[in-house]
Amino acid sequence: MLHRSFHVEIRTPEQLVYEGDVMSIRAPGIEGNFEILAEHLPFLTALDIGEIRIQESETPQLIAVSGGVFEVLRTGVTALVETAEWASEIDVERAENALSRAQAQLEANAPDLNRPRAEAALARAKNRLEVASST
Repeated sequence: MLHRSFHVEIRTPEQLVYEGDVMSIRAPGIEGNFEILAEHLPFLTALDIGEIRIQESETPQLIAVSGGVFEVLRTGVTALVETAEWASEIDVERAENALSRAQAQLEANAPDLNRPRAEAALARAKNRLEVASST
């Protein structure tokens, strides 16, 4: 089977997280996960909290992301994400603390609770822990 590669860039507002040629990339779209291979039709979609899986060779590289946009062009793929953390760089203890804080806020259900913000924090913490454990 012939493996064709294509160019990918993943950026946050602060930095270029990844740039290289890949065989495939999988990402968390707001309508569900999707995978891109070489010569995919162009499209633009919003990203959800989840995992980007980059396949350069046999071993995938994983990045925890917390939303953004994903654009496929004939010249390559660009993902502009709010945050990005390589699986190997995730501070598991910090993610566990964030998970506990978010759960406590939701359980307390204080009158001034910003529920969508607390639920997003919970989802981000769960995602970080899941991506960290995937390595």
